[in-house]
Amino acid sequence: MSVTDPSSSISIATLYSEHHRWLFGWLRRKLGCAEQAADLAQDTFVRVLVRNQRVGDQAPKAFLSTIARGLVIDHWRRSALENAYLQALSQLPEHFYPSPEEQHQTLQTLERIAALLDGLKPRVRTAFLLYQLGGLTHAQIADQLGVSTRTIERHVADALFHCYQLRYREA
Repeated sequence: MSVTDPSSSISIATLYSEHHRWLFGWLRRKLGCAEQAADLAQDTFVRVLVRNQRVGDQAPKAFLSTIARGLVIDHWRRSALENAYLQALSQLPEHFYPSPEEQHQTLQTLERIAALLDGLKPRVRTAFLLYQLGGLTHAQIADQLGVSTRTIERHVADALFHCYQLRYREA
């Protein structure tokens, strides 16, 4: 499928030249930071290019804002994760601090884990994390969440299957 089709779509170059300024302003208002807005505006157009699909001329601002909104959510999620990680690090004695490279690798790993868990229902995610990271048994989690042990077993199995599917879909 081509990126341009003269009958019902506009070229990426036209989309960029006619809407980049608007998108940058929209992102700047959302983020409160011109540098982040510039980065996410560029990332939005990169996503459009990578899709290699026709861009309809009916509602280009809605199209761009939908893509950009997802990038903003990813940015906020990444920032919250990074802040939580840095806060946890601040609780450690200084001699236990990982190197900057290790910190970067850890943040990347945490982002991948968060992405894997993102598609889960909140209760399933909570049960899975309590089981995997909290070291609780199915019965303890069931008591804590007020559901049956069988439900927790199902939640943990669903979460494992979800992660397995996503992990091997990437490979």
